[in-house]
Amino acid sequence: MMAGVRIYLVRHGDAVPEEDAGSDRDRWLSPRGREAGRVLGRLLREQAVEPDAILCSPLPRAVQTAELLAIGLDYLGVVTSLRCLEPAAQPRIAGNAILTAGGSVIVVSHEPAISALGAYLLGVTAFPQFRTAQCCAIENGKPTFTARADLGQVLPLFVDG
Repeated sequence: MMAGVRIYLVRHGDAVPEEDAGSDRDRWLSPRGREAGRVLGRLLREQAVEPDAILCSPLPRAVQTAELLAIGLDYLGVVTSLRCLEPAAQPRIAGNAILTAGGSVIVVSHEPAISALGAYLLGVTAFPQFRTAQCCAIENGKPTFTARADLGQVLPLFVDG
């Protein structure tokens, strides 16, 4: 099912406080979050990531992160927002959407949904929590690397089952 599929799970960048936005749903990227999105795009470009699709939660901070990644990767397709990627989403529904989106898919979501999705896709009980503007790559059903904007580095990714 996951053979030949590359999935890049991303937690959105740092967002403004809830009190600035009026509600958690309406939070947008902070200046730090925007910069982290650009750094993450550069790190993924250095890893030769070429997405067939970019999927994201419809919340502004996820959409903005996805758009920054699209720019950084010269992605010319449509960034698609899916409700199944919202913070409280069930990973099974999101997993099905991802696996039909293409052979190389970037997914931008939130905690705890993004780590739950990682666990679901790998068939393990838990997946490490994501920092903001962090990407974890799953290639051919195995975790391969994590790109962290906060460190400006790409590191091997190990997940215990």
